[in-house]
Amino acid sequence: MSHIPIAALVPLIVIAIGFVGFCWYDLSRSRVRYLPKWAWAIICLISIPIGGIIYLVVGRDSGTARG
Repeated sequence: MSHIPIAALVPLIVIAIGFVGFCWYDLSRSRVRYLPKWAWAIICLISIPIGGIIYLVVGRDSGTARG
């Protein structure tokens, strides 16, 4: 396997952390479906980016007002 320089991975790590942060922020302000908020938070963190995408598509209750 080839050696990947750390400088090439830094932008991906920053994007992943930002995406999880966005999902957690949205999770704190939205109503959720199917699972409790703490479970969605763990799913978003453990399975980056699939967990966040699943939360945004399936878990977020978009029919209610935020707040």
